[in-house]
Amino acid sequence: MNRERTNRPDGAADGIAPPAPGTPATDNPAPRASSADIPAAGTPAPRAPSADIPAPAAVAGFEEFGLPTPLLTALGSEGVKVPFPIQAATLPDALAGRDVLGRGRTGSGKTLAFGLALLARTAGRRADSRRPLALVLVPTRELAQQVTDALTPYARSLKLRTAAVVGGVSISRQAGALREGAEVVVATPGRLTDLVDRGDCRLDRVAVTVLDEADRMADMGFLPQVTALLDQVRAGGQRMLFSATLDRDVDTLVQRYLHDPVVHSVDPSAGAVSTMEHHVLYVQGADKYATTTEIAAREGRVIMFLDTKHSVDRLTAHLRGSGIRAAALHGGKSQPQRTHTLERFRTGELTVLVATNVAARGIHIDNLDLVVNVDPPADHKDYLHRGGRTARAGESGRVVTLVLPDQRRDVARLMADAGITPHTARVRSGEAELSRITGAQAPSGVPVPGAAPSKERTGKTDEAPRRRRGSAPPQGRRSNAGTVTAQARAAAAQRRANRAR
Repeated sequence: MNRERTNRPDGAADGIAPPAPGTPATDNPAPRASSADIPAAGTPAPRAPSADIPAPAAVAGFEEFGLPTPLLTALGSEGVKVPFPIQAATLPDALAGRDVLGRGRTGSGKTLAFGLALLARTAGRRADSRRPLALVLVPTRELAQQVTDALTPYARSLKLRTAAVVGGVSISRQAGALREGAEVVVATPGRLTDLVDRGDCRLDRVAVTVLDEADRMADMGFLPQVTALLDQVRAGGQRMLFSATLDRDVDTLVQRYLHDPVVHSVDPSAGAVSTMEHHVLYVQGADKYATTTEIAAREGRVIMFLDTKHSVDRLTAHLRGSGIRAAALHGGKSQPQRTHTLERFRTGELTVLVATNVAARGIHIDNLDLVVNVDPPADHKDYLHRGGRTARAGESGRVVTLVLPDQRRDVARLMADAGITPHTARVRSGEAELSRITGAQAPSGVPVPGAAPSKERTGKTDEAPRRRRGSAPPQGRRSNAGTVTAQARAAAAQRRANRAR
């Protein structure tokens, strides 16, 4: 169904912004910035963040921020009309040049919130070779590409050049883009560090710095690289930090690098998203694979999260052998493979994305209404970011977590930490309740072309797999007559019988 888009807040279609308010568009290249254009450096003493500022009254449109005409035109042509709460809250301060600490769940509109201000304050300047003027640091390649894709059309309207700097692709090509000059660089810490060490990039001219998903960067162990990079950024510049949570490591960044930041907290928890339903489904180990398979066979797309690359590959092979168009996404895949897989999932060529946490950040898929934690996440932050793949931009969605008996206590604690009271149910494959909650149905059993035989279908049936607690679904014990597919078919017959009663 065609409908006017009113600003996807995750950044996948975010608009992002203009020259400083009142700066006219021009067809001539902007003058190169000289050192005189940069305010004198000074290192302010760390200050504790100011108190949270309540969300402002609803803003009718981006025109109210005083953005320049070319940017407003670009936003309008993209169907981006009304700011989301975190955008309306942060933009006035960000456009004024203040340091900003933004707290909001993934999908709340952070990309546009910082992107509008970053582009507005960079417009009208020209970067020298290897010396960008604005920097966005993100934890993953996927998020870097998403932010770059979101910024590029709007940056182009302001004659600003963007460059994505991530691992997994040619470093020489990225070095070439920096040599040609890029006003805005979106980077992962590791690859940017490599380019700086090679002399292909200098950060002393960066006047606006953004740390997006700072909590995830801390969780992934990037803080030493992040702090080393921030130490090279021009002192006295504007810094904006966005994070779903503020733990000790993130607070260290705030205290060290943000000067008297204004704090905006809008919709910080997945529990506050009224369009997102949370379900905990209690399953037995011997039935977990069959249950997972039936959920994957539903109509529509689904992302399934597991803990390890091996378990992702194993489940993907089984699903494809069962007739389900599934593909794996994890850190063992090359960047071109990951990009290709995501595009196939976006277009509907694939219906199931089986992933590790690599996919939990920076991926936006329109109209994705179900996320399944086949393996429960390790903590509440991972839960929030996995679940953030659905119910974005006001859409509805469900997050389903499959829980074995020995995982119940840990999952209950996780939900409490996340501020969520989930719906709970005991389910089995083939039952109407599982279908009601997830849309589960029996798979066709006809292998997807090119699918390798699944070990779950043809391997030894009575040997319990080695797995750590809470890892991928076990094969379970099978009778001499049955494989997982046969179980699914029998379950479907039972479900039809139940419905006929």
